[in-house]
Amino acid sequence: MALVQVDVKTSEGHLPRDAARLIRVATRRIDDFTENTRQQPIPAFVPSDFTAAYWTLAAIQEQSLAVGTLFCEWGSGFGVVTCLAALLEYEAYGIEIERELVAEAESLASDFDIAAEFAEGSFVPADADDIAVTPGEVAWLATEGADAYEALQIDLDDFDIIYAYPWPDEDDILGDVFDSYAAEGALLVTYNGIDDVRVRRKVNRRRRR
Repeated sequence: MALVQVDVKTSEGHLPRDAARLIRVATRRIDDFTENTRQQPIPAFVPSDFTAAYWTLAAIQEQSLAVGTLFCEWGSGFGVVTCLAALLEYEAYGIEIERELVAEAESLASDFDIAAEFAEGSFVPADADDIAVTPGEVAWLATEGADAYEALQIDLDDFDIIYAYPWPDEDDILGDVFDSYAAEGALLVTYNGIDDVRVRRKVNRRRRR
């Protein structure tokens, strides 16, 4: 199997009112959480570009690029992208290793009456030790602890779209996990920095004869 780039043509404009309000409120909550609520910053908690994520997911939907509507956000944080996916009528789930952030995501979804579900744990499958880093070295890539997929009662290879915001040196790790465990045809959407949202599909590359 391999991951191949998918050309997604986004047509950004004015966000729908519900999406714009969600992003506005969530951004205020994130700022308050990081500046006033939390004494020590949560490692690697850096929000992605919510607007870019929305338009990418909207384009995937409009262009029928996904094989289905089952969506999962790896490292969902406050759950903003997961909630935006739900607004776009994806069946949306988020996985987050930090319990406080899971609670914040659930509160955000509840306040906006959004049908999104979140689970505490690592998005890396428990038997992926040979792919991910040593458990405990980087908490969100550990394979120990709560099994988020069991909590959701959904296997990784059931998801049609995975969204993630990897650190610069983690993109290959996420790609390897996705390539090893996602279903053929599934999409991996990653925010890799300003103006860089990548969409890749898992495909079966056959040798040419």
